This record gives sequence, C-alpha cells and structure tokens, in this order.
Amino acid sequence: MNYLDIITKKYDRVLICTVILLCVIGTVMLYSASSIRSLVETGYETDTTYLIAHLKRLLVGICLLILFMFIDYRKYRNYYFQIILCAIALLVFTKFYYIINGINRPARWIYLGPISIQTSDIARLGLIMFLAGYIDRKKHQLSDFSTGFLPPTLILVLIMSLIIVQPDFSTAILLGIIGGIMLFIGGANFAHLSAASATGLCVTIPVLLMEPYRWERVRAWLNRTEDISAIGYQAYQSLISLGNGGFLGLGLGNSMEKNMFLPESHTDFIFSIIGEEIGFIGILFILTLFLLFFQRGIRIAKDCSDPYGVLLALGISFSIILYSFVNAAVVSNVIPVTGLSMPLISYGGSGLIINLASIGILLNISQAKRSVLRQNEWKLKLYG
Repeated sequence: MNYLDIITKKYDRVLICTVILLCVIGTVMLYSASSIRSLVETGYETDTTYLIAHLKRLLVGICLLILFMFIDYRKYRNYYFQIILCAIALLVFTKFYYIINGINRPARWIYLGPISIQTSDIARLGLIMFLAGYIDRKKHQLSDFSTGFLPPTLILVLIMSLIIVQPDFSTAILLGIIGGIMLFIGGANFAHLSAASATGLCVTIPVLLMEPYRWERVRAWLNRTEDISAIGYQAYQSLISLGNGGFLGLGLGNSMEKNMFLPESHTDFIFSIIGEEIGFIGILFILTLFLLFFQRGIRIAKDCSDPYGVLLALGISFSIILYSFVNAAVVSNVIPVTGLSMPLISYGGSGLIINLASIGILLNISQAKRSVLRQNEWKLKLYG
C-alpha cells in the first residue's frame, strides 16, 4: 500500500534571485529608455513619469507574487472551468464595451479609473490554468479525439479568436503555441495535434491578410531594402540601435536612439536600448537569465509528481521564455514586428503584474516536493 508524503522544502532561491535581477535590470533600463520621452511629454518638468508608474505596478506585482507564493496551487485545480469562463467573459466584455461606446482603438484594455488592464494577459494565465486542470482531470481520455482532445482545442480556438478580433494577432498565435505544447506534454495524440496545427495554419494565413497592416509588417521584413519610412521604420531603427551598442555598449544612459528616434523605446523595443547602452554582453546576460528562469521552471516541474503542478509549471515557464525570445527576435529583425513586450523588463502594467503573479504560483509549486513511499517507509518516517 502506498501513501502520499509531502516533504516541505524551501522556495526555489535561484528562481527568486533570477526574477529579482530581471526586475532590477528592467527598472533601471526602463528609466533610461523613457527619460527623454517623459521630459518631452511633461514640458521638461520631470524625467520620471514612466519610472514612477512602473514602480507602482511593480509593487502591485510583487504583492501578488508573495500572495500566490503562500496559496496552495492545488486549490485552483477544481476551478479550472470557472477560470476559463471568466477569461472568456472578460474578453467578450472588452470588445463589446468598445463597440457600444464607439471607441475606434484596439479593444485590448479595460480602464478602471487610472488603471488599465490588458485582458489578453489575464486570458493567458487563465488558459494555462484551464489546460493544466483539464489535462489532469481527463488525462486518460486525452488521446480520444471527441471526448478528450476536441473540448480544450475548441476553448483554445475561442480564446484565440476573441484576442484576434481585439485585434491582437501575435498574442493569439503565441497562446496557440503554448496551448499546443501543453496538450502535447499532457499526452494528446500527435496525429490530432498535427491535424489541428495544419488546420490552424490554413486559417491563420487568410486572417493575417485580412488586416493590411499585418501583411505590411511581413512585407517590410521580407523586403528590407525598400523604403522604411513607414511600416518598417521601427525595425530599421532597432537595428541601428543594436549596431551602435556593439559588444560593450555606449554606456548606461548614453543611447542616441531613445531621443525620439526609436518609437516604443520603453515598451516593445526596450531590448534595443539595452543593446545600445550595455552592448552585446548585456543582451547575452539578460537572455541567459531568461534561460536560467526556464531551466528552474523545468526543474520545478520535474520535481513535482502531481500532474496538475507539472503542467502548470511548464505552462508558466514556456509562457515567459516564449515572450522573451520572440521579443528579442523582433528587435534583432529575425522575425516581423509583433507588438509583444519583454517580460519583467518592458513598460506595461497588466503584463508585468500577471507575469509576477504567475511566478508566485510557480514558486508555490517549488515549495513542496511530493514523493510516494511504501507503507513501511512511511511508518519509519512517522515513528522514527
């Protein structure tokens, strides 16, 4: 007869140190990248507008990280369906709110007074929690198409569709990749995954072409010798910024491109400013930190024998690493511009807060190592 014994262990200190380092670097580089913009927008009164806003959001994120560190992650297991319903309702509400009020901007944010919430970030964490719970509950049926594989796939498609109509095509594609990885790890039939991926690709191309700006981004990326005054301007200036930095960089605060030459220098393209100021060596250090984060996430999943905890840890880890390396690829013009930010480093409220909350869940999973002991071993441990 087997018993489940819980051996308490400390939180993953390496992961905590990695997250702290990324947040500190992000804060310093955000101030450097946004100082000129802040001066211009405030009539040269202050250079800390974005820094103060970032610090407020960082404080909220850290509070949530600590909160989720102390909440047993297993409590979410039974509410995976309710969580995804709330995420879907939030996405639907956001779109209809913009339509009803005649707002012609992308329907990505809900505004609660001075606070803005990007609903796709909440949907990302909700999707990871849903898939982890569903796969844990239906792991023996997942290889069956109709009763196991189809329901989570339809939910994934619905979430992606609601995000695409915001519109936020890049986030939707990335969520599709994260969902596919989790289903594959959970034991879904490879033939089913291949068929779903092929179908998704056939649908993705027409959707990509529906909005002219999406195709323009791809065309500008493919034809880099054409006029870059419009759609390809950001990518072009990003490469100039990286080139200016060289191996060691121009020095902290000495970026030239942040002087209103590079749009979104504090958000989507902050990695360019990092490369310009602290050089290739700085970029390599930050990417190494993200790889270390991913390695710790994989190790946490490996040490956890609870399938729900394993999938939750993997989903969170893949989410952070994919966002970070996609952003780095955009900045270096390896792929077309996507509009995705660098986790824990770029300026942005809901993304930073949700990422820190997710890391809190990951740290909670790292706290308890579960091992199954035989009855005599359990008695020996209990009675000495």
